[in-house]
Amino acid sequence: MRNQAVPHQESSNLCDTMLAFAKDITQSQPNHRDEAKNPELKNYMNYQRKLNHVRIVYYSLKHAKNELQENLQQLRKNGENAEPYLEQAFPLSHHFADDKTLTLMLKKLVGGHNEDKQWYRLNSYYYALAYDCMNRFIKHYNQMVRDSTEEARQFTFAGGGEIDFGDWVYLYFPHLDFHIGTPLDQTQYPFAKRNKTIEEEIDKKTHNGETLEKALKSLKEEYEIDDVAIKVVLHKKISHDDLELFHTSIKNPIYEVLTHQQAGSWEALDGETPMDQAYNFGSQMKIWTWGKKKKKIKAEKSP
Repeated sequence: MRNQAVPHQESSNLCDTMLAFAKDITQSQPNHRDEAKNPELKNYMNYQRKLNHVRIVYYSLKHAKNELQENLQQLRKNGENAEPYLEQAFPLSHHFADDKTLTLMLKKLVGGHNEDKQWYRLNSYYYALAYDCMNRFIKHYNQMVRDSTEEARQFTFAGGGEIDFGDWVYLYFPHLDFHIGTPLDQTQYPFAKRNKTIEEEIDKKTHNGETLEKALKSLKEEYEIDDVAIKVVLHKKISHDDLELFHTSIKNPIYEVLTHQQAGSWEALDGETPMDQAYNFGSQMKIWTWGKKKKKIKAEKSP
C-alpha cells in the first residue's frame, strides 16, 4: 500500500491549532532555567526548540486521512478487503473503528486542530488514533531524513532532523493506558513501566479466573484508569457519545498550572515548574536512550 507523506503546503490556520494535548503544543522556543549549567539539558532543549508541534500533529493527521481515503478508494476499486490495510496502518484504532468511523474521527481531529475559538479535548479513543497516526507518519518522515530525500527537505517542522516519537509521546500524551496489553518499547518509559505493572496485575487476576474486563475495573481506582481507556483496551466499538470531541473556550487557561513555580519538595526543586520537571526528566531519558543506541551500534560493529 502507498505510504506517501502529505505534500508540503503551509496552512494559514496552523498557528491557531486547538487540539488540547496534555501540554500546550502551540508553545515555541521553550527554555529551562538550568540550561546554562547543564550541557546535556541544553542539547535537549535545543532539540525541543527545533520542533513545531502544531505542524507535526497536523501533517500526521493529514497524512493518515489522505492515505486512508486513497487506499480505501483503491481497495474498493479492486474489490479487496480493507481490514488487512487497517490493521497495518491503524494497529490500535482498527480494533474499535471501521473505515468509515476512522475517516470521520480523522475529519473531526483535523477540523478541531484548525479551530481558533475552542480547545478540543481528546478522550482515549482519539488519543489511540492520534498515536497510530503520529507513530506511522514520524517513522516515515524519519526514514526520509535518513535517506536525505528531497521530500524530507520540504518539511520544516523539525529543523531538518529526526523526531523522537517516544520523547514526544512522553511530553504530550497524558498516559498510554489505551496501550495496555500491547507491548511498548523502552523509549516510552515511564508509560511503559506503568503499563507493565498494570499488565502484571491483570495477569494475576485473569490467572485466578477473572475476565479481562473485571480485572481492569478492579484496578481502575488504584491506577486511576479512565473508563474510556478501559473500553479501548477491551476493543469495544466507539459509541456515538465517545465520538464527540469535548471543548472549552480558548479563554480558559487550561495549561496555566504547568507554568506555576513550586515550593521545594522531594519531587521538585524550589521555583521549578511542572514543565521544568518534564523537560528535565525528558533530558535524562534522552541521555539513557542515546547511550543504549551507542552501545548497540558499537556491538554491531564489533567483530
